[in-house]
Amino acid sequence: MSSRDGSFNNRIFLGILLIFIGGMYLLSTLDIISFNVPHIIFSFPFWAIVWGLVVIKNSRNKAFGILLFFLGGVFIVPLLFPGVHYSSNIFFPVVLIAFGIYLMFKRSINWNSCHNRFNRQVNKDQIDDVSIFGGGHKVIISDNFKGGNITAIFGGSEIDLSNSKLAEGENVIDVLLMFGGTSIFVPKEWNVNVNVTPLFGGFSNKWRRNFSGPFDNTHTLVIKGVAIFGGGEIKYI
Repeated sequence: MSSRDGSFNNRIFLGILLIFIGGMYLLSTLDIISFNVPHIIFSFPFWAIVWGLVVIKNSRNKAFGILLFFLGGVFIVPLLFPGVHYSSNIFFPVVLIAFGIYLMFKRSINWNSCHNRFNRQVNKDQIDDVSIFGGGHKVIISDNFKGGNITAIFGGSEIDLSNSKLAEGENVIDVLLMFGGTSIFVPKEWNVNVNVTPLFGGFSNKWRRNFSGPFDNTHTLVIKGVAIFGGGEIKYI
């Protein structure tokens, strides 16, 4: 999917979300529905559902999107139906169930991801970096770099690709940034396209300095995914 098509689909999703919120407010104002709309819309469960849908749609990390959607769906029920009340004791088993779902759908988990990581050199053609409540600096050495995945949740990372070469064609790095971020360092001659869906976040493509040479359009790095209250940037060195 091209960058243009991705932006078009994201605008459609945002438009549907705004129409839904506006419609809820209108129906509540006209007393057609009895829901406390502001209480629902400005609640964590509602936005957990929205974030989950955004992650499912725009990121390859579907497991985390399903986790958010599940938790939001469970805890929004009392807001939609005032007659339903949850005991405070329900929180722990629900989280256990949600984590079980996450394990079922997640292919692999880096159990060392929650610890601080220092400078580290990796000789791999693909990256799978996870930063949760931590982070570090990783140098990737590859003559045929093919992309991969970067996840930052309440954490951050620095990925140095300056000593790598891109594989031929389109190579995708899928990012999931939630209350976290990442900086990716690439050579100045690389052709980089950014197509990250921002939700109270963003991802910037820093301007190349002191470089007037040609770009190799046969080798492209594409950054796609989701930034939720988080962000990232491409830096050319």
